Amino acid sequence: MDLINKKAIVFGGTSGIGLATVKMLQIAGTEVVAIGRSSEKKSQLPNGVKFVACDVRDEMSVKKLLEKLAPFDILISSATGGERAIGPFLEMDMDGFKGSFDKLWGYANVVRHGAKHVTDGGSITLVSGSPARNCRPGQIALSSVGGAVEAMARALAKEISPRIRINIVSPGTINTPMVTLTGTEREKLYENMTKDNLIPRAGTSEEVAEGLMYVIKNQFVTGTTVDVDGGWLLS
Repeated sequence: MDLINKKAIVFGGTSGIGLATVKMLQIAGTEVVAIGRSSEKKSQLPNGVKFVACDVRDEMSVKKLLEKLAPFDILISSATGGERAIGPFLEMDMDGFKGSFDKLWGYANVVRHGAKHVTDGGSITLVSGSPARNCRPGQIALSSVGGAVEAMARALAKEISPRIRINIVSPGTINTPMVTLTGTEREKLYENMTKDNLIPRAGTSEEVAEGLMYVIKNQFVTGTTVDVDGGWLLS
């Protein structure tokens, strides 16, 4: 797909992977609308990128917003939807486990009400995570949600083909603002989390965004998951 003069909608576009993707799309000549839950981070957006506030968990708000922004060629969501529960399942607060699926519900809202507005030959891209297929201790909520996201995308690829494509990018441990620690504490955390990976460091938002750009531009890719994980799945 030639990205010049195309229009992209990016949910979760004001920080981390979403923000990095917004910047790459704009550099490629795409008109970009970045969507976040609040306007707190909109100052990080490049000049010329439009910001709109919307909570992906609010189905009717998502529906109305996408109707207003239609049509568009590229639809992306990297929005987490909220907090994710961590820890052993048999000790887990079930409300926390259920709440982790806000990511799935948010993605479902975006795709359900956005797919009809994607132009012919366009694409949808979602973000899962390496625990979906290689769950480490304490990550059962992350694994369950990521697995559901990937299964949804594979099933949808058949349903929406050949008019549009849908793909998943699955990051490993990525250095993003979601981790609030700073300084030495932050460095030690990432060191411990990645020491057994084939590439023993945290990835960057930009490295993951390159994966999103690949599945957006390559018109021979659909229903697949692209791993940007530093070798997590083999570790």
